[in-house]
Amino acid sequence: MSNDAFGQEYKGSPMTQSVVTRKPSLGNRRTFMIGLGATSLLAACNNGLTGNGGPRIEARADASLDYLYNTYPNTRDLREKSVGMLVMPLVTKAGLGVGGSYGRGVLRVNDVTVDYYSSTQASVGLQIGAQQYAHVLFFMTNDALATFRRSSGWAAGADIEYALNNRGENLSAETTTSRSPVIAVVFGQAGLIAGATVEGIKYSRIIP
Repeated sequence: MSNDAFGQEYKGSPMTQSVVTRKPSLGNRRTFMIGLGATSLLAACNNGLTGNGGPRIEARADASLDYLYNTYPNTRDLREKSVGMLVMPLVTKAGLGVGGSYGRGVLRVNDVTVDYYSSTQASVGLQIGAQQYAHVLFFMTNDALATFRRSSGWAAGADIEYALNNRGENLSAETTTSRSPVIAVVFGQAGLIAGATVEGIKYSRIIP
């Protein structure tokens, strides 16, 4: 048995691709865990938000961003240069045979939440146990942000740039000067995840 990035136990190694150059401080890891909490697969896959759904998503998004900015300060440059960002603080992947992932997050423009979104992705193959991670999409151009907001179901493509390359470096030196319209940062409690991809994930607007 081993613990995943959010404190749940399961068999296997959920983040075999996790490579970080700087171990997050205990304080940052604790903030991340408290802010996100432990969420069951059934809760993650429930499409309906009840009660304080909006504030709960906001709190998780704030905790994820605090962790990201404090652990990897260069991501603040991405925030300053972006015209908007989609924060998905808790995405759960699970299933046996035909599985998938589901998460909820916020779209922020000028640090203000303008919409709530869900993320979904179907997958086929052996997946035992649950894996959880977070990611942020930084929209670097007005056109990219407008296209995302107009879409009834925007799917992440292969043209997205990732802040961490497959060699497992910290943040790529070119990240903050990149001209890519969308830059993704994928991370968990253990840090940035090398080789991770959001390609194929579909994002849809929801009402909490």
